[in-house]
Amino acid sequence: MNISPNEAEEALDAIQKMTQKTRRSIASSGAHVSLIVTGVVWLIGFTCTQFLSGPIVAYIWIGISILGSALAGILNMRMSTRVRSPSAGATAKRIGLVWLLLAVYCLAAIAVAWPLDGKQLTTFIILFVMIGWMAMGLLLDFTPVWPGLIIIALVLVGYFLFPDYFYLWMGILGGGGMIALGLYIRYRW
Repeated sequence: MNISPNEAEEALDAIQKMTQKTRRSIASSGAHVSLIVTGVVWLIGFTCTQFLSGPIVAYIWIGISILGSALAGILNMRMSTRVRSPSAGATAKRIGLVWLLLAVYCLAAIAVAWPLDGKQLTTFIILFVMIGWMAMGLLLDFTPVWPGLIIIALVLVGYFLFPDYFYLWMGILGGGGMIALGLYIRYRW
């Protein structure tokens, strides 16, 4: 099969246009909302964990996690009034099942590695969440894997090189990174 240079150029142009449409669709779908809200939760939660101690830290995490989940859910529902394909429900169920199985596997790994201190437990959970995030990203494109790999690298650098400042590190770089990525997706894609 021979393709002329003009046909090849037209095909590449069509691919680039479709890639841009996909990015705009993701940006307008509300994906950025979850990133920004999760980033704010991490920023507040990890910063509080660095500087506070005792049961108040658990209450802060519970409170901001519930508030963040509710806020992200409400904002995503408001943004998802667009037309959906008939297979969207089945796909959503499969995605939910993947996350459920990953959570079960994470709990099993934590149980096997127990006893863990707070930093180890936090690191385990973040690593599993990032693996799930990257797996979901691979369904769309290879590009979403890079932020996950960067966050995993930041987690490991903070854990091994800056253990005394690990939570502050995660709040600023992990949470701040998610906020920045969410804003980038929203305004630059």
